[in-house]
Amino acid sequence: MGARHDLEWRMSGACRGLDPGVFHPETDDEAEPAKEICSTCMVQVACLEYALQRREKVGVWGGMTERERRRVIRQRRRSA
Repeated sequence: MGARHDLEWRMSGACRGLDPGVFHPETDDEAEPAKEICSTCMVQVACLEYALQRREKVGVWGGMTERERRRVIRQRRRSA
């Protein structure tokens, strides 16, 4: 089971079946459509945690851009 079971949340993502390009904007300003989709997603938290743990470098994950995720990581380090 392991890793495969851990990714089952992806099957419930609001992004499932949508154009992946929406989630890979060229600039942070162009990320709003993806963020709107993420805001309705029932697995948003799992998606964000996945991206934070794996230090995903590109795209919108869990409603956050790479820059926003880096900020969360820095804040978590300070709090630890």
